Amino acid sequence: MRRNAGEDVINSNVVLFGNILKCAPSVRSILELGCNVGLNLEALKRIDSRFELTGVEINHDAVRIARDKNIAEIRQGTVIEKMDADALFDMTFTKTVLIHINPDALAHVYDNLYCLSKRYIMVCEYYNPSPVVVNYRGHADRLFKRDFAGDLIDRYGLRLVNYGFAYHRDKYFAQDDVTWFLLEKISK
Repeated sequence: MRRNAGEDVINSNVVLFGNILKCAPSVRSILELGCNVGLNLEALKRIDSRFELTGVEINHDAVRIARDKNIAEIRQGTVIEKMDADALFDMTFTKTVLIHINPDALAHVYDNLYCLSKRYIMVCEYYNPSPVVVNYRGHADRLFKRDFAGDLIDRYGLRLVNYGFAYHRDKYFAQDDVTWFLLEKISK
């Protein structure tokens, strides 16, 4: 939970999300599935304090820490169960969350990303063109790489707006070798 805490991570996320949001300038409300302690939400709040931010997190301790920041509405819950669509968001997203979801439960998370979004869906995850399981800190079946964006595009007929890669050796704003994809619902 505290492994990625710190100003450097938040600043790196400000740059990452700032670049992504250049392609979606109309975004005002954002939902993060799997927000942990709120570092991504904190970065988004620094980009624009007027963003209406909401996060969903299963871990009780992480929820408490995220709520204490007073930057977003933090809901306790799991992202693999159907969520109520009481409110829709301009953009829904995950950042290094889908990689930890068992492939058998991915469709539920995809449905939440899609059904709770008015327009944009962003995934920032470890990419692999075909599904693979990676040993994660000595554990099997805890990290799954695949083409999450391709799954979403195929499942819902989304349009690819933009994509990019964030490298761990970036001297100024390093990330964890993640690939991001900004997808858009197509008006019917």
